[in-house]
Amino acid sequence: MKFIQPIILSIISTLLFNTVAANNHPNGLIMPMQRVELTGIDSLGNLDTIKAYSDEIQDFLFAAQMDSLMNNWYVRNAYNIDSMVIPDPDSTFLLFNEDVEMLHAPLSDSVYIARLSALNAYIDLSYNKTVGSVISLYTERKRNQVAIMLGLANYYFPIFEEILDKYNLPIELKYMAIIESALNARAFSRAGACGLWQFMYGTGKMYGLEINSFVDERRDPVKATDAAARYLSDLYAIYQDWHLVIAAYNCGPGNVNKAIRRSGGTRDYWTIYYRLPKETRGYVPAFIAAAYTMNYYKLHGIVPQQASFNIITDTIMINNYLHFEQVSAQLGLDIEMIRDMNPMYRRDIIPATQEKPYPLCLPQESVLTFIQNEQPIFSYKREEFFPNNKIKDPAQTAYQYVPGDIKGKEKVFYTVKSGDNIGFISQWFKVRTADLRYWNNIHGNLIRVGQKLVIYVPSGKGEYFKDFNAMSFEEKQKSIGAVIPATQTASNTQLVKDDAYLYYTVKKGDNLWTIAQQFPGVSAENIQKLNNISNTKGLSIGQQLKIKRK
Repeated sequence: MKFIQPIILSIISTLLFNTVAANNHPNGLIMPMQRVELTGIDSLGNLDTIKAYSDEIQDFLFAAQMDSLMNNWYVRNAYNIDSMVIPDPDSTFLLFNEDVEMLHAPLSDSVYIARLSALNAYIDLSYNKTVGSVISLYTERKRNQVAIMLGLANYYFPIFEEILDKYNLPIELKYMAIIESALNARAFSRAGACGLWQFMYGTGKMYGLEINSFVDERRDPVKATDAAARYLSDLYAIYQDWHLVIAAYNCGPGNVNKAIRRSGGTRDYWTIYYRLPKETRGYVPAFIAAAYTMNYYKLHGIVPQQASFNIITDTIMINNYLHFEQVSAQLGLDIEMIRDMNPMYRRDIIPATQEKPYPLCLPQESVLTFIQNEQPIFSYKREEFFPNNKIKDPAQTAYQYVPGDIKGKEKVFYTVKSGDNIGFISQWFKVRTADLRYWNNIHGNLIRVGQKLVIYVPSGKGEYFKDFNAMSFEEKQKSIGAVIPATQTASNTQLVKDDAYLYYTVKKGDNLWTIAQQFPGVSAENIQKLNNISNTKGLSIGQQLKIKRK
């Protein structure tokens, strides 16, 4: 089977809004964060109160997804993120067509209601203040990230639509993948849900997805979407209401059934709203907001960001054990690219045999080279990767990480500053780097300036560690007893006489992408071109790189 497609196979973690947005401007805009209470009356006349830091929860969860998106190999390489300019909502006007809107001007509820009604969707897209809050988040506060997601949707939505149509399901169900995974095929939640459609292990197996030590078809875009469509069909057979189906997909039929029973047997989502788990209360509003945003982004001045270069792919079948590093070394391909093109393989190993072949997706221009060089590719370090032509014990092929227990700990948020890295942050907050990566779905050491990290600290220490957001790099280093010479800087950068450039000294663990993160407005491609680097893997410790000032 042949595929020609952009490599958009792993893009950001699950967006499950944990609260209703009770703290809204009358016209739907998100107001500054504060402690809020929202009291509602269910069908039995009982009061139910939700207390939450509405903006903090929503902004953090959405930001975590989008930061994962921005750290993806494809996005880092295909989009010049650092130089990408999308008009800011603080701008007075955006002239994108004959309709001109002031982005910071509040829209009336009637405008949102009219636009949602005009979509003529099979699923009810009703509007309320909670929906308006999420719409504001998408269209104002996370505009750059949404612009990239719109570009990615050009690839994924046709796949979703074809499969949904196959099962005679409403096409607008495709928006569920936006809030489930942000179109990230390798998204993995702390609860264990995985892939574009965030299948739990048991549900994935129930719907025929192969999940083992080496293969996870929850991360296969086509197979996972087919399984999700069958699951949605089964849920609709139970509830005959799409809002309840969407809620049940998120929290499970058991929780929806409990909410129905506690609400006197009614099967209206908004009636049972306060009986649902808190994370599910925001799920249907987020679905409606995603539908709105994906259809009316132009009216908010958001332009889909297409890739700066196109990579089309072809798929070949493999019938022998193969490691991604064998392919990377022999074809000169970045191993992260191979991973993103083949998200279903969990340990960089294709466990193929003559009896059970598996697909390998490669850039189209590399397929012929692979075919012509199969013998040296399969022979490269064969004994190292497959001693005696056998796959190593899974425990030896990947580090088996066991996360620390967070029970009884306080959750704090830290916003990444220029010069920060995973090592520094873990030292400041006295946590393991592996835990920090796990809590925030960080792969490797890639973090971005402005990224919000969740960190669990000992009970009673929350206020102390929150203050780190306002501290300088030097103050944070001093908090752990590190003394910084006056001539040393956090980013290992030295000024040179030419005011147009800086010099950076390469350290252990650096690569072009991590280096570029330390210089706002500078991309990895800028550094590569300025220093005439042909092999991005060829950096050496102590090497001096010229960085153009921005």
